[in-house]
Amino acid sequence: MRTFLINLARRSDRFSAMAVQLNDLGLDFQRVVAFDADCISDTWLAQYFRDKGPLGALAKGDQCCALSHRKAWSTFLSTGAPYGVVMEDDVALDPAAGELLKRDDWIPPGVDLLKLEHFGPPGQRVLLGRPTPIEGGRSVAEIHSRHTGAGAYAVSRAAAQLLLAADAPWTVSVDHLLFNPNVSPLAGRLRAHQLLPVIARQTPAVGGASDIGLYRAAQRRLGLKFLMREVRRGYYEIRLLPRQIARVLTGEGSLARVQNEALTLASDHFAALYAPVPVADGGAPRRLARPP
Repeated sequence: MRTFLINLARRSDRFSAMAVQLNDLGLDFQRVVAFDADCISDTWLAQYFRDKGPLGALAKGDQCCALSHRKAWSTFLSTGAPYGVVMEDDVALDPAAGELLKRDDWIPPGVDLLKLEHFGPPGQRVLLGRPTPIEGGRSVAEIHSRHTGAGAYAVSRAAAQLLLAADAPWTVSVDHLLFNPNVSPLAGRLRAHQLLPVIARQTPAVGGASDIGLYRAAQRRLGLKFLMREVRRGYYEIRLLPRQIARVLTGEGSLARVQNEALTLASDHFAALYAPVPVADGGAPRRLARPP
């Protein structure tokens, strides 16, 4: 499989850090230049997004991030490959990713969207279906609850085509669109699966501070809009709870920890190995260290 690495043109430091990591793992990757919220007009974005969604208004940075993923899906489809990996530029990868992400023959039949990362607190539990064992002691299980984050996932041609056909107007961020059936009917159609244990985790140790955070900050100021947003979020969090409880009671699902302990605890390790180093566009990223 080829990895499609989403990266802002002005963040050559992140590109350098990710390129070193991906090259060390022997992975084939292609840079997808992200849409930059600092350069894109609100008028142009308005054609793709509604003013309000189930979780409130979508920040400009999240809108540009979503369109960058859309660009990655389109780029992947142009290759003709059956599967591609979409990755953001602040991801730490387990050494096992080197072998897994070179091929797609280990992905079980019928899995069109496979989450490769853990996003959330270390002890987070996700409602998953019965696991299907794959190689290397890992397994794949269908996700039946929210597990957001779109830092690393594998996508089939069928899923990418479905996503591109249903791209506008969007009402939620891309990670909710893909991995939160509470607010995204499309997530229910995609039937996302989870890789266990995960092989990726977003971390500032690789990418530094988020460029999206500044755009989200204004929406998180305490006020009536913020309170209404939290009320809506609470409703959507419990909307599918009866169905989820039924899955547990019937044995069709169980709460599982999805974290990879090594990735969760390795911030300092990755910061030392992949410290961001600016490079000129088109230049070769400088190797800082080789993972053990």
